[in-house]
Amino acid sequence: MPDPSATDHDGFEVMLSVLVLAYNEEDSVGELYKEVVKVCDENHYSWEIIFIDDGSTDETPKRLAALASKDDRIRIVSFRRNYGRAAGMDAGFQRARGKVIITLDADLQDDPSEIPNFLAMIDSGYDVVSGWKKVRHDPIDKTLPSKIFNAVVSRVTGVHLHDFGCGIKAYRSESVKGLRVYGELHRFVAVLVHWRGFRVGEMVVNHRPRKFGVTKFGVERLLKGFLDLLTIMLTTRFSARPLHIFGGAGVIFGLLGFGCLLYLAILWFMDLGPIGTRPLLTLGWLLVVVGVQLVSMGLLAELVQRQGASDPLSYVVRSDNKPAPMSAPERQLAIKS
Repeated sequence: MPDPSATDHDGFEVMLSVLVLAYNEEDSVGELYKEVVKVCDENHYSWEIIFIDDGSTDETPKRLAALASKDDRIRIVSFRRNYGRAAGMDAGFQRARGKVIITLDADLQDDPSEIPNFLAMIDSGYDVVSGWKKVRHDPIDKTLPSKIFNAVVSRVTGVHLHDFGCGIKAYRSESVKGLRVYGELHRFVAVLVHWRGFRVGEMVVNHRPRKFGVTKFGVERLLKGFLDLLTIMLTTRFSARPLHIFGGAGVIFGLLGFGCLLYLAILWFMDLGPIGTRPLLTLGWLLVVVGVQLVSMGLLAELVQRQGASDPLSYVVRSDNKPAPMSAPERQLAIKS
């Protein structure tokens, strides 16, 4: 971790960027700002706070402007309309100047006093630390779908977190450098950085009851989340080998269809009755056609992927240091071995 005393607030190096996502949170942004200031100043951090106003229609923009007029460590990004959390995170990641980025929701349910604990875990070697609201102060219609969703995502992606949707997280800036977050992919940032080779950890955080306003998320986010999970799997695990997922599914469908047709062919050769009116014949041909189409899609995806194989964001380099020159005895030993 960089030395906080060696940084300043005037646009050079900032140790900590606190990214706050706000949408119609006029009653809470002022209180949250005071809590962040208290924690950061008590710990002598060099810091900035970036408020992402996601198209608020209440007094949130005015409250933020009033805060910014009194503190030059505040930066405000205001969207023309409500674009969602993913767009807000993407805008914040691109503008953050800190070595570490902390994300917070503006509804005061995330506790800024956890910031030192997150920085301690980052300092211990983690690149991303996700919060876990082990004790949640939310209704069951919000907590139960989240438990199901988190369990499925953890199993499918191999990133074993208990709470993918927790708003408070810490990121080393290099872990999200070049990462584009769009749609509803904000839930899967930890998965995306994991597949880029960064180390992801988790810690239990204090989750506070909502003090102002109402939640902005409904049950429909569960369906969106599972659809986005398919997107994540295609863009991470199978991004370099799309034929494996499309071709694999195609082969399975094709074999099932071939089995059905083979069974009917045996019946026909054994003169065990007509097969032209059997629904199994239609099902068999349908499965074969679907299998061929899936394999074809996989081949086309492979061609597209090969054309973009030179994309510099397809891999992340940890270091690129030239090895020290060998002495003559070392060269001779290397040649012999």
